[in-house]
Amino acid sequence: MKLVAITSCPTGIAHSQMAAENLQTTAEQMGHDISVEVQGAMGAQDELTPEEIEAAEVVIITADTAVSRDRFDGKPIMKGTVKDAVNDAESVIREAVALAESGSTEEVGLQVDETEETNSDNTPEPEEKQLGGDPSKGLFARLKRLFS
Repeated sequence: MKLVAITSCPTGIAHSQMAAENLQTTAEQMGHDISVEVQGAMGAQDELTPEEIEAAEVVIITADTAVSRDRFDGKPIMKGTVKDAVNDAESVIREAVALAESGSTEEVGLQVDETEETNSDNTPEPEEKQLGGDPSKGLFARLKRLFS
């Protein structure tokens, strides 16, 4: 399957580069053809061509900044964060492929697996232990007392 992707973070130096490399490597391992554009404070690197966009069956946008979607009219778009692409590019690609195969032309957010974050056995969460000193002796508490 032909994929195009954009990774973008505010600086575009490290995280968006790692996300792009991870998407590229993982897509190729999964047997897909992918072109990845990296956006950051310095502009776009490896900018997607109109031909690449036209040939793509799905668009993946993993960004922590605003990305213009004007170029992708009529294409299904899978969106997520840079962290998604860095930590689990395989899931991002799998969901993008499923979106393309569904025939949908809408923008869909990545479905985050929350099984680890939810407490399924309904046991009460342990109370968090306070770190640091006595809050009544903190700077804000003292200022509040001073100005009241």
